[in-house]
Amino acid sequence: LAVARSLTSKSAGLSVLLLDKEHSVGAHQSSHNSGVIHSGLYYRPGSLKARLCVEGRESMYSYCEEKGVAYSRSGKLVIATRSSELAALDELERRGIANGLSGLTRLDRNEIQNHEPNASGIAALYVPEAGVADYSAVAQSLANDLTAGGAKIVTDHSVKTIVHDDNGVLVSTGETEFSAGVLVNCAGLHSDRVAIMAGLLPSVRIVPFRGEYYNLVEGASELVKSLIYPVPDPHFPFLGVHFTRRVDGKVEVGPNAVLALGREHYRDTKANWRDVAETVTYGGFLRLASRHVRSGAREFINSRSTSLYARLARQLVPELRKTDLTPGGAGVRAQAVDPAGRLVDDFVIEQAGNSVHVLNAPSPGATASLAIGRHIAGQVENMI
Repeated sequence: LAVARSLTSKSAGLSVLLLDKEHSVGAHQSSHNSGVIHSGLYYRPGSLKARLCVEGRESMYSYCEEKGVAYSRSGKLVIATRSSELAALDELERRGIANGLSGLTRLDRNEIQNHEPNASGIAALYVPEAGVADYSAVAQSLANDLTAGGAKIVTDHSVKTIVHDDNGVLVSTGETEFSAGVLVNCAGLHSDRVAIMAGLLPSVRIVPFRGEYYNLVEGASELVKSLIYPVPDPHFPFLGVHFTRRVDGKVEVGPNAVLALGREHYRDTKANWRDVAETVTYGGFLRLASRHVRSGAREFINSRSTSLYARLARQLVPELRKTDLTPGGAGVRAQAVDPAGRLVDDFVIEQAGNSVHVLNAPSPGATASLAIGRHIAGQVENMI
């Protein structure tokens, strides 16, 4: 949506068509995330992810303000609960400063309560530029921008084949064919499959990880004022179980990260064994799993037990009890894994002929979406 909007607004006379296999836009990662506008704290300075997150964060705040989409620049705490996490907290502070964050503040044990009276830890970083937004509403607003700008959105059309010819590409959905000079693949959970259809041998493959959320019951939601995060494990791109006060005032806890039994395996949905077979026969996944069996098993066990989930959350907010948690939603993260079994940290955008493929844009993908859109639109304009 953001790429199409950038192309529509910047390239006069350019015809833009957006295909979506679902009945409505933003049906997957855009509407199944925690709604956080990330600050750019975590990412390696100089990386594409760091640059586009910082740029995209301010663009997202401005866009929400302009369009009347609900948002809050609420700030967040990243809390170290044990001395072994202090070095990682130091590294986050270094990255935040290098990425140009403003107002980043180191807090001691007592200062934590000035921001979150019910939180606990031995040290923390206060990150004022983090916040939350309603990304479902953002997606719909972007769609409205597209149609108002003359672009066409076609839903309920799943791509079946892609054929290149002298004029560009021919995309077939089985019943309908569409021709274009340039193809941009932003298919998220299915981006590697679409890339293969287009004749690209992707450098990475998508391995789906499911994140499961709980909500705090009404009385317990007062325990959290804004956003409370743990210090993340430096070996994984996941941020750990955290608290998010969303724009509607509800407080989410989570998500964890477990291997999904399908690319669209949400709560109360059936496993897709074809997807599972594709994952477990991929050499990159096998190498990843062999290195992280214990941590993966621990995440799975925690996801099956509300008591264990509450115990993790209680490390940050000690007053929390198991009875304060009620099952919430779930999202599936499109995580790229390379053939060596590494979880790819940076955004991956590959160009092949007259096509551009977004092969890895997990968190902070929503935060950075407007900046990603401008970045890819620039590539496309050079191809026309």
